Amino acid sequence: MENFTRESILQAIKRIDESPALINGRESVMYDLVHDGKKYPPILVLSEANKLLGGEEITIRDFYNSTRRAFKYLTDLGFTIMEKDRFTQELYKFLEQSKTNDLTYSHYKKKFLELKVRVSFGKGNAARIPWISFLGEDQKTDNGIYPVYLLYKSSHKLILAYGISETNPPLLNWNFDDEKITIKNYFKEKDLGIPERYGDSFIFKVYDVESLPSQEILEKDLREIIHEYKARLGNKPTTPTKPIEPRPSMSEKKFEINLFLNHLMNAGLLFENKLVTRYCSSLLTKPFLILSGLAGSGKTKLAQAFVQWICGEEEQYKIVPVGADWTNREPLLGYANALDQTKYIKPDNGVVDLILHARDKDHLPHFLILDEMNLSHVERYFADFLSVMESNGKVSFHSGDEEKSGVPAYVTMPSNLFIIGTINVDETTYMFSPKVLDRANVIEFRISEKEITDFLKNPSKPDLGQLKGEGADMAQSFMQMAQTNVFENPANGDLNDTLIKFFSELKKTGAEFGYRSAYEIHRLINQLTVIDPQLKDEEKLDIAIMQKLLPKLHGSRRKLCPVLVTLGGFCVEEDLIKDVEKEVFEKEEFDYETEGVKYPLSLEKITRMHKGAVDNGFASYAEA
Repeated sequence: MENFTRESILQAIKRIDESPALINGRESVMYDLVHDGKKYPPILVLSEANKLLGGEEITIRDFYNSTRRAFKYLTDLGFTIMEKDRFTQELYKFLEQSKTNDLTYSHYKKKFLELKVRVSFGKGNAARIPWISFLGEDQKTDNGIYPVYLLYKSSHKLILAYGISETNPPLLNWNFDDEKITIKNYFKEKDLGIPERYGDSFIFKVYDVESLPSQEILEKDLREIIHEYKARLGNKPTTPTKPIEPRPSMSEKKFEINLFLNHLMNAGLLFENKLVTRYCSSLLTKPFLILSGLAGSGKTKLAQAFVQWICGEEEQYKIVPVGADWTNREPLLGYANALDQTKYIKPDNGVVDLILHARDKDHLPHFLILDEMNLSHVERYFADFLSVMESNGKVSFHSGDEEKSGVPAYVTMPSNLFIIGTINVDETTYMFSPKVLDRANVIEFRISEKEITDFLKNPSKPDLGQLKGEGADMAQSFMQMAQTNVFENPANGDLNDTLIKFFSELKKTGAEFGYRSAYEIHRLINQLTVIDPQLKDEEKLDIAIMQKLLPKLHGSRRKLCPVLVTLGGFCVEEDLIKDVEKEVFEKEEFDYETEGVKYPLSLEKITRMHKGAVDNGFASYAEA
């Protein structure tokens, strides 16, 4: 090796140009020798030069694994060594960002080794499996094949995979020479459960996030799979490789509540515009909504009308009447067959199928309507949903590893599943606990004298058939709005001051709100702003108080009345209404839209609760 000359190095470069196959298996991971605009593996060049001089093939080990020693031979002879374009630092950055709620991706490389780079941490909400894909020409993540890093955060595994689109059938096949294991089978072998997504992609390498290999190994692995990928791109069949159901082609039409209002009217459903605005904004705020009120006041009809309007497929929603005999989770989630361990008994109401459909089509909203939800104790049959609703936790079906009757052991609660419960309050029903109310937006349905008068002038049966699929082209826009956490008009200090006043007073009855409710109030007000920019700030705050603060109020006259008087005072202008008890509570026909009333919805409800407490010695939100 001491006899290297510039001429011997040039001869070695010429030999590699004449026989490019020499590079196979000898690619450089970190550095290139650059000559006449072309790049060569430095150690391979030295090895070929050594053979030309009568020596043997050499590797980095012959230089005591020191690139500095090896490259000195080349630089001393006037050759240029350049560090390769690496991706490792991008990968490290990706792994660090995945620990946060930052979903931005514009600061990552756009190309690597002539492939397009795409990075995703989720849309609106943080993805459970962030990814980095490397795409060749004409290849996309929704209809192609591609090398991809998949970060399975719950398992602490980073998988470099032969990626396959889950959305549309790819026109290419990896065409492996040897058998590869799918991610799904790998998870099964390692007792990791069922991968939440991308189970049909194939394993190239699996890394433990807590103990990653060296940069050199990571770079070598990535370049190796990209090399395979580029070779594969030279052969493009024209038929899909497997029957993956494509997503329906939908235009990116923006969700418009006015169109829904027009269709409601055409179908013979008459709802106050503000009530429909509250309904839609509440669903966009949180996927759990409770509709309370008089039987026959339109609760179920509005819920049914909306889901039929925005859903393009009947598989996207289920309307399930709750039974008075529901004492456990089985009426909703089914149970494993105790006599045949390979079978799972799904309830006939289709709830399990709805959950699985929502998991598989996460770009579309899905709806579960529980009619007369409080006909049985909610905490008994709905406990699994309550426990996973906040954390995107797992809904467990059975304890096995294999699917039983098409039902997996568990699924992560789909973020695109919206649950709407309707409740009536009478002697046959049960009141909700604060735990349930705190996890929902609660909208009360009441029929005014004017509304019933207008209906009686022209009574007619609504035709929900006219609504089917009319808003389906807005479904994806609706999902995007529901998942966004960034708003142009964040709530201001006036809102916070009002919330602090309500918090202090509600605390006296043990009905104060926590961080979750405070966040959801801000979110609700922001969604109301997006849905109806014409709403005034006081109107939005009135809706938030009515739906998120008052529902938890209940108690005896002695406990409740003083608090209700104070809360009523918060709802009016003190200089115009000085004694809310005498000027509002004790007046039979008080006009809540009169001057001096800041929050008419809330004041009217507080007045009814005060009257209920005085007359009956006890009052609660649902019974007032």
